Amino acid sequence: MKVHNFNAGPAILPESVLKQAAQAAIEFNGIGMSILEISHRSKDFQAVMDEAGALTKEIAGLGDEYKVLFLGGGASTQFGMIPMNLLETNETAGYSNTGTWAKKAQKEAKLFGNVAELATSEPDNYTFIPKGYDIPDTLKYFHITSNNTIYGTQYHGYPVSPVPYIIDMSSDMFSRQLDYNQFDLIYAGAQKNIGPAGVTMVIVKESLLGKVNRQIPTMMDYRTHIKEGSMFNTPPVFPIYVTMLTLRWIKERGLAKIEADNKAKADLLYGAIDSNPLFKGTVAKEDRSWMNVNFIMEDRSLEPEFLQFAKENKCIGLAGHRSVGGMRASIYNALGIESVQFLVNLMDEFAKRKG
Repeated sequence: MKVHNFNAGPAILPESVLKQAAQAAIEFNGIGMSILEISHRSKDFQAVMDEAGALTKEIAGLGDEYKVLFLGGGASTQFGMIPMNLLETNETAGYSNTGTWAKKAQKEAKLFGNVAELATSEPDNYTFIPKGYDIPDTLKYFHITSNNTIYGTQYHGYPVSPVPYIIDMSSDMFSRQLDYNQFDLIYAGAQKNIGPAGVTMVIVKESLLGKVNRQIPTMMDYRTHIKEGSMFNTPPVFPIYVTMLTLRWIKERGLAKIEADNKAKADLLYGAIDSNPLFKGTVAKEDRSWMNVNFIMEDRSLEPEFLQFAKENKCIGLAGHRSVGGMRASIYNALGIESVQFLVNLMDEFAKRKG
């Protein structure tokens, strides 16, 4: 029996994608070789790379001024790569600190220039998204993290930036309809909604680049990867292929349908948390994430028992991040609403047992 997969990442992938990927791992395109064995310089893999980039731009509705890259190193590498490419030592970038990953991005930027923390919810344990702050037009760029996987908050409306807009969308990329043209650089580790671990998507306006005086290591220069089509060195071939398959799946469903499904899942689970006397949410209701639903129990001593009960009933990955505890249900694109309903039923059953 397949489990109900609530893991935060690496996370659930569409079943159809897994089946195609499994076949390609044995033999790809009838060429007598696995996708894991072919040259990244071959026409077969070039077609994969080209399609992945084209699908990204089509789904996001982006024009030729944007370049799509598929890189290694995870989103964490982008924390330093972005300021290395964009920020001079005497310039200032603005950051909104809404969680662990946003704070880490800010820390890395300080190695290359000045950082202004324009807003933070850290004193309140990241339980809300800051709003109503100023973004000076003197900044080199402004950076936010759209969804906070560990704490369970998400932007449901974006501040308007007068300077180049950088966004980490690792945990909610292509999870809803959005004007992606408002951003100048988008990056996302694939392993939540758009693919497996091992590849990071970067979408960047080429006009941003080449404006710093420092020497940038070849591998850390976005222009290198644009010029070489993400193949300056051997790319993560299989993760890019699986990402391409997932992007096909996203295109076929459409972002309107994906958004409707994700909202329905979130509404169902948050409704259960709010109505069940044993459970409660941990963040401001208006900032609740549609991707990572964090909750605790009124009696915290019952949490290990509930997690064990859920595990015994094939609900996997519900333990909260080690830094915050409690429970976290990650309900990414590929998770069906039937899995959320199953979890809600378990919560009701557990409450009856304890009633």
